[in-house]
Amino acid sequence: MDMKKLAPWNWFSEEEASESARLAQGGRPSLEFPSMARMQDRLDRLMEDMFHRSGDREPAITGPAESLLLKPSVDISATDDKYHISVEVPGIDEKDIELRLVGNTLVIRGEKKREQQDSDQASFYRLERSFGAFRRVLSLPEDTEHDAVDAAFSNGVLSITFPRKAEPADKGKVIDIRSAA
Repeated sequence: MDMKKLAPWNWFSEEEASESARLAQGGRPSLEFPSMARMQDRLDRLMEDMFHRSGDREPAITGPAESLLLKPSVDISATDDKYHISVEVPGIDEKDIELRLVGNTLVIRGEKKREQQDSDQASFYRLERSFGAFRRVLSLPEDTEHDAVDAAFSNGVLSITFPRKAEPADKGKVIDIRSAA
Protein backbone atom coordinates (compact mmCIF):
# COMPACT_ATOMS: atom_id res chain seq x y z
CA MET A 1 0.00 0.00 0.00
CA ASP A 2 1.37 3.41 -0.98
CA MET A 3 1.30 5.57 2.15
CA LYS A 4 1.68 8.76 0.09
CA LYS A 5 -1.80 8.23 -1.33
CA LEU A 6 -3.24 8.12 2.19
CA ALA A 7 -1.42 11.28 3.29
CA PRO A 8 -0.91 13.40 0.14
CA TRP A 9 1.53 16.29 -0.01
CA ASN A 10 0.19 19.59 1.31
CA TRP A 11 0.81 21.84 -1.68
CA PHE A 12 -0.71 24.87 0.07
CA SER A 13 1.14 24.78 3.41
CA GLU A 14 3.07 28.02 2.67
CA GLU A 15 -0.06 29.81 1.48
CA GLU A 16 -2.02 28.71 4.56
CA ALA A 17 0.81 29.65 6.94
CA SER A 18 1.12 33.17 5.51
CA GLU A 19 -2.65 33.72 5.78
CA SER A 20 -2.73 32.45 9.37
CA ALA A 21 0.15 34.75 10.35
CA ARG A 22 -1.56 37.75 8.76
CA LEU A 23 -4.85 37.00 10.52
CA ALA A 24 -3.03 36.57 13.86
CA GLN A 25 -1.66 40.10 13.45
CA GLY A 26 -5.18 41.47 13.10
CA GLY A 27 -5.25 41.51 9.31
CA ARG A 28 -8.37 40.94 7.25
CA PRO A 29 -8.91 37.88 5.08
CA SER A 30 -7.85 38.62 1.54
CA LEU A 31 -7.62 36.48 -1.54
CA GLU A 32 -7.36 33.35 0.59
CA PHE A 33 -11.13 32.95 1.17
CA PRO A 34 -12.76 33.34 -2.23
CA SER A 35 -15.54 30.87 -1.48
CA MET A 36 -16.76 33.05 1.40
CA ALA A 37 -16.64 36.14 -0.79
CA ARG A 38 -18.54 34.32 -3.57
CA MET A 39 -21.16 33.16 -1.09
CA GLN A 40 -21.54 36.72 0.21
CA ASP A 41 -21.90 37.97 -3.37
CA ARG A 42 -24.60 35.39 -4.10
CA LEU A 43 -26.49 36.34 -0.95
CA ASP A 44 -26.23 40.02 -1.87
CA ARG A 45 -27.67 39.31 -5.31
CA LEU A 46 -30.47 37.22 -3.85
CA MET A 47 -31.42 39.98 -1.42
CA GLU A 48 -31.18 42.57 -4.19
CA ASP A 49 -33.46 40.51 -6.42
CA MET A 50 -35.99 39.99 -3.60
CA PHE A 51 -36.24 43.63 -2.57
CA HIS A 52 -35.77 45.40 -5.92
CA ARG A 53 -38.24 43.63 -8.18
CA SER A 54 -39.55 46.92 -9.57
CA GLY A 55 -36.43 47.48 -11.67
CA ASP A 56 -35.31 50.56 -9.69
CA ARG A 57 -31.81 49.26 -9.19
CA GLU A 58 -28.87 51.32 -8.10
CA PRO A 59 -25.50 50.87 -9.77
CA ALA A 60 -23.33 48.21 -8.12
CA ILE A 61 -20.78 49.51 -5.64
CA THR A 62 -17.24 48.37 -6.23
CA GLY A 63 -14.15 48.69 -4.15
CA PRO A 64 -11.55 46.58 -2.40
CA ALA A 65 -14.02 43.73 -1.93
CA GLU A 66 -14.05 42.98 -5.66
CA SER A 67 -10.47 41.70 -5.50
CA LEU A 68 -11.49 39.10 -2.90
CA LEU A 69 -12.87 36.99 -5.71
CA LEU A 70 -9.66 36.88 -7.72
CA LYS A 71 -7.90 33.67 -6.75
CA PRO A 72 -7.22 31.44 -9.73
CA SER A 73 -8.28 27.82 -9.43
CA VAL A 74 -5.45 25.30 -9.40
CA ASP A 75 -5.53 21.64 -10.47
CA ILE A 76 -2.60 19.46 -9.40
CA SER A 77 -1.97 15.95 -10.68
CA ALA A 78 0.91 13.50 -10.52
CA THR A 79 2.16 10.53 -12.47
CA ASP A 80 5.14 8.34 -11.66
CA ASP A 81 7.47 10.65 -13.58
CA LYS A 82 6.02 14.19 -13.29
CA TYR A 83 3.79 16.69 -11.49
CA HIS A 84 1.38 18.78 -13.53
CA ILE A 85 -0.15 22.03 -12.30
CA SER A 86 -2.90 23.82 -14.24
CA VAL A 87 -3.88 27.35 -13.22
CA GLU A 88 -7.06 28.85 -14.62
CA VAL A 89 -6.42 32.53 -15.43
CA PRO A 90 -9.07 33.70 -17.92
CA GLY A 91 -8.83 37.26 -19.13
CA ILE A 92 -5.20 37.62 -18.07
CA ASP A 93 -2.40 38.21 -20.57
CA GLU A 94 0.63 35.94 -20.45
CA LYS A 95 2.85 38.99 -19.87
CA ASP A 96 0.91 39.78 -16.67
CA ILE A 97 1.84 36.45 -15.04
CA GLU A 98 5.07 35.75 -13.17
CA LEU A 99 6.37 32.37 -12.01
CA ARG A 100 9.12 32.34 -9.40
CA LEU A 101 10.79 29.33 -7.83
CA VAL A 102 12.15 30.06 -4.34
CA GLY A 103 13.64 26.99 -2.69
CA ASN A 104 10.87 24.37 -2.65
CA THR A 105 8.15 26.97 -3.20
CA LEU A 106 6.51 28.00 -6.46
CA VAL A 107 5.02 31.50 -6.41
CA ILE A 108 2.49 32.35 -9.11
CA ARG A 109 1.67 36.06 -9.35
CA GLY A 110 -0.36 38.02 -11.78
CA GLU A 111 -2.75 40.82 -12.35
CA LYS A 112 -6.03 41.00 -14.16
CA LYS A 113 -6.32 44.53 -15.45
CA ARG A 114 -9.57 46.35 -16.06
CA GLU A 115 -10.07 47.42 -19.66
CA GLN A 116 -10.15 51.15 -20.22
CA GLN A 117 -13.63 52.47 -20.87
CA ASP A 118 -14.34 54.75 -23.84
CA SER A 119 -15.71 57.36 -21.51
CA ASP A 120 -14.86 58.16 -17.91
CA GLN A 121 -18.52 59.08 -17.46
CA ALA A 122 -19.81 55.54 -18.02
CA SER A 123 -22.53 54.41 -15.65
CA PHE A 124 -22.35 50.81 -14.53
CA TYR A 125 -25.47 48.97 -13.48
CA ARG A 126 -23.67 45.85 -12.37
CA LEU A 127 -20.04 44.79 -12.07
CA GLU A 128 -19.52 41.07 -11.55
CA ARG A 129 -16.07 40.51 -12.99
CA SER A 130 -13.08 40.60 -10.66
CA PHE A 131 -9.92 42.59 -11.28
CA GLY A 132 -6.70 43.05 -9.39
CA ALA A 133 -3.58 41.22 -8.35
CA PHE A 134 -3.43 37.60 -7.28
CA ARG A 135 -0.82 35.36 -5.71
CA ARG A 136 -0.78 31.59 -5.26
CA VAL A 137 2.00 29.87 -3.31
CA LEU A 138 2.60 26.15 -3.80
CA SER A 139 4.92 24.07 -1.62
CA LEU A 140 6.64 21.57 -3.88
CA PRO A 141 7.34 17.98 -2.82
CA GLU A 142 10.96 17.00 -2.20
CA ASP A 143 11.12 14.78 -5.28
CA THR A 144 10.42 17.71 -7.62
CA GLU A 145 13.12 18.33 -10.22
CA HIS A 146 13.47 22.14 -10.23
CA ASP A 147 15.91 22.44 -13.13
CA ALA A 148 13.63 20.97 -15.80
CA VAL A 149 10.40 22.88 -15.13
CA ASP A 150 8.26 23.67 -18.17
CA ALA A 151 5.50 26.32 -18.35
CA ALA A 152 3.07 27.00 -21.19
CA PHE A 153 0.11 29.35 -21.55
CA SER A 154 -2.88 28.73 -23.81
CA ASN A 155 -6.52 29.84 -23.82
CA GLY A 156 -6.40 31.28 -20.31
CA VAL A 157 -4.79 28.21 -18.74
CA LEU A 158 -1.24 28.19 -17.39
CA SER A 159 0.26 24.68 -17.46
CA ILE A 160 3.35 23.96 -15.35
CA THR A 161 5.13 20.60 -15.43
CA PHE A 162 7.84 19.45 -13.03
CA PRO A 163 9.63 16.14 -13.62
CA ARG A 164 9.97 13.94 -10.54
CA LYS A 165 13.34 12.72 -9.31
CA ALA A 166 13.70 8.98 -9.39
CA GLU A 167 13.46 7.63 -5.87
CA PRO A 168 16.08 5.11 -4.90
CA ALA A 169 14.67 1.62 -4.68
CA ASP A 170 14.93 0.94 -0.96
CA LYS A 171 14.16 -2.69 -0.37
CA GLY A 172 14.88 -2.40 3.30
CA LYS A 173 17.09 -4.56 5.44
CA VAL A 174 16.33 -8.09 6.45
CA ILE A 175 16.72 -8.54 10.18
CA ASP A 176 17.76 -11.95 11.43
CA ILE A 177 15.77 -13.30 14.32
CA ARG A 178 17.73 -15.20 16.89
CA SER A 179 16.20 -17.61 19.29
CA ALA A 180 16.14 -16.53 22.88
CA ALA A 181 17.28 -19.58 24.74
